[in-house]
Amino acid sequence: MERKNVFLIITAVLIFIAIIFFAIYTGLYNELVSKNTTVDTLYSQVDTQYQRRIDLIPNLVESTKGYLGHEQKVLIEVTQARARYNSASTMNEKVQASGGLDSALARLLVVVESYPNLKADTTIRALMDELAGTENRVNVARQRYNEGVQNYNVMIKSFPSNIVAKRHSFNAQIFFKAGHGASIVPSVSFSTQYNQKE
Repeated sequence: MERKNVFLIITAVLIFIAIIFFAIYTGLYNELVSKNTTVDTLYSQVDTQYQRRIDLIPNLVESTKGYLGHEQKVLIEVTQARARYNSASTMNEKVQASGGLDSALARLLVVVESYPNLKADTTIRALMDELAGTENRVNVARQRYNEGVQNYNVMIKSFPSNIVAKRHSFNAQIFFKAGHGASIVPSVSFSTQYNQKE
């Protein structure tokens, strides 16, 4: 009789441990799914703001073309960066392409700031104001996305959730970073072509 009681106690303890393990495992899995979904949602908000910016770029480039005929390199870089972002198909590709777009657009804005007549044009000024508002929304959305990525990446690398993450192929997400050369201020040449337009 005692043997039977010991067996029942051991079985009950093992079942209790299995239930606890299952509950912890399920909880960790569900939290990983939740954090991963949050990252996806935050990314879609960033992507929406980038799309808004992308839609403004052709108007800005077209409006500045006449003034910046000799600054074609900057206009081409912006157009190419926009095309790279639009052709990116995955989240990681878009995150990487966004750095080039940020850098090219920053150079264009520095060039525009260097031309007083260009800044005074009402169409360009309206586009710049709209772009400035979009840039603020992009920055806020990117900051929230990066915070979400940080929380998610910490969880998939921390014990014991890293075991669940590895078993179910939860991979690290990449952060939005400033593009290569984003901090480099472009040189602006004041050509005689522009001076004639003044």
